[in-house]
Amino acid sequence: MRSAIYPGTFDPVTFGHLDLIRRASSLVDRLVVSVATEASKQTLFSQQERIDFLREATADVRDVEVRGFEGLLVRHAEEVGANVIVRGLRVVSDFEYEFGMALMNRRLSAAVEVLFMVPGEAYTFLSSSLVREVALLGGDVSGFVPPAVERALREKFRAQAEFRARAG
Repeated sequence: MRSAIYPGTFDPVTFGHLDLIRRASSLVDRLVVSVATEASKQTLFSQQERIDFLREATADVRDVEVRGFEGLLVRHAEEVGANVIVRGLRVVSDFEYEFGMALMNRRLSAAVEVLFMVPGEAYTFLSSSLVREVALLGGDVSGFVPPAVERALREKFRAQAEFRARAG
């Protein structure tokens, strides 16, 4: 059985992520979407919220499992029985970062390969940070994220605005 993992923070999951998940899942027998805790990043949504968003958004995709992880990615890959790490590349700067990470992962575990995939053309500009910024500024993100994520972004930023208004 060919198993792969697609790791990320997914804060929040976007249609670009979902495009890669659907396409990667067709290449393997089992795809584990691994949601990182990312202690080095301040995430907008908790790890459990991000897992829940992904589970809902991928419920119709065969052989996809969503789970959280922390620690070294190659160790996590070995723990779940995956020998392929799927990474998305949108722009050249993504490649520079991901190439270095792929080389390090190869040094840490020669048994795990990295598969780079580019998103569909409609999603090459799309990133979670851009979606968060548009939502923060009151823009419409419905074309970029699943409905549950859109609602959660609206609620999260409305609550923050109300808090700032009371405090200010």
